[in-house]
Formats: sequence, structure tokens, C-alpha cells
Amino acid sequence: MNTLLLREGADRLTVELHRPDVRNAIDDEMVSELHGVCSQLERDPRILILTGADAGGKGVFAGGADIRTLRERRRDDALQGINSTLFSRIARLPMPVIAAVDGYALGGGAELAYAADIRVASTRAVFGNPESALGIMAAAGATWRLLELVGEPLAKEILFTGRRLTADEALRVNLVASVHEPEDLLAAADAIADRICEQDPLAVRLTKRVLAAPRSAHPLVDDLAQAILFESEAKTERMTRFLDRSKETS
Repeated sequence: MNTLLLREGADRLTVELHRPDVRNAIDDEMVSELHGVCSQLERDPRILILTGADAGGKGVFAGGADIRTLRERRRDDALQGINSTLFSRIARLPMPVIAAVDGYALGGGAELAYAADIRVASTRAVFGNPESALGIMAAAGATWRLLELVGEPLAKEILFTGRRLTADEALRVNLVASVHEPEDLLAAADAIADRICEQDPLAVRLTKRVLAAPRSAHPLVDDLAQAILFESEAKTERMTRFLDRSKETS
């Protein structure tokens, strides 16, 4: 791949956005290669960790869409939903997605982070959506994902004024789960992945699917998913191990 660096693991795939010369701006080639990553993880479900290549020692997740590419797009390009389609596909991946955000996550880069299930940030992380200053809007998920993540008043301020959130501000409003020194960020993402991997994979996958269901689908989807899990071998094995450990410690 030309725009991504991949680190394969048995239970996770770490993907580094790698266009440091343009602050990891998301262009058509990166979009295509990320679709390839999605195809791989749909066939072979694993945790996805997304991060960005360091740019000049300052750290960058993604500085947004490539403005040179974006400037040439017209109505028909917008109607294709190039970035929104990709980010929705990432959000729907079978296993959880963790965004390890170091430095700037702006515009489309922020929207990519919003599509993750869990975000961790470095102390120098900055989130923002400056699209309105460029004569467009944040149309790849911010108008609804950001609203769900941080609430309507703050989402409107960010989208209407271009306000940026520092790592500490993002932590206070629960946009990120934790903040770390830059050198510890990937280790923190891996630690979360390790804890996920201690759980039953099918239980995690179904929990993610049920969490994404519309409110009107509950509690039916919860009951159906639980019915599947109640019949699984993993449920019996894990509960038996739990009961055996309880006997040993009593």
C-alpha cells in the first residue's frame, strides 16, 4: 500500500495513515486502500487500531481531506459520499475500532476518529471541524456522530465556529477515553485491545451490533442476540471456568 502502513496481529490490525508530507491528508488513494482494509477485516474479523504517521515530530492523526483533491470535487462527487461511505463502513466493522489520535485530527480526520468505537489521545491531540471556513460542511459523519458523542450545544459550536478541542477538553466531554504522552499512546491502544481480546469474540461482536441498532429495535434485538449467545459453547465454557475458580477461592 502507498498511503498506509499495516502491522498484522492474530487478534488485531494496526493501520497507520502514512502521508506525513501532507499531514496524512485523506485522498482518493487512501480511501481506496482503507476500503481494502475493511474488506480484509470483514472476512477475518479483528480489532482495528487506527493511528497516524508522525509529521515532523509534531504528531498528526489526519489533517483532513486533501484540499487539492477536495477543491476539484463537484456535486456528483458529493452525492457519492466518498468519505462518509468509507467511515460508515469502518464504523460497521465486526470487531471494535480504536483510534489512537496523536496531534491534529481535523476535518475528515476528525470524522474518521468519530467513526471509531473508542478514541484515545495524546497530550498534543487536537480535534476540530473547520469545513465551514472552506465553504463546505462536515458531511462525513460529524453532523450526527459528533452530536451523539459530545451533545448538541458543543457539537454546534464546533461545527458553526470551527472551535478546536484540546486533548484535555476532549477528555472532559468524553470524546476520548483517556489521554497519554505521545510515546505511550499506541501502548494504551494496545492495552484496550488486550482487554477486549479477553472477552468472548462473539459476545463482543453482537454487543457492537446491538449498540448500533436504532432505539425502536430494542429490546427485541437484545433478546435475539442473547438467545444466540445462550446457545454458544463459549458461554458454557466461560461460565464453568468462572464457577470452578469461585469454588477454589471459597
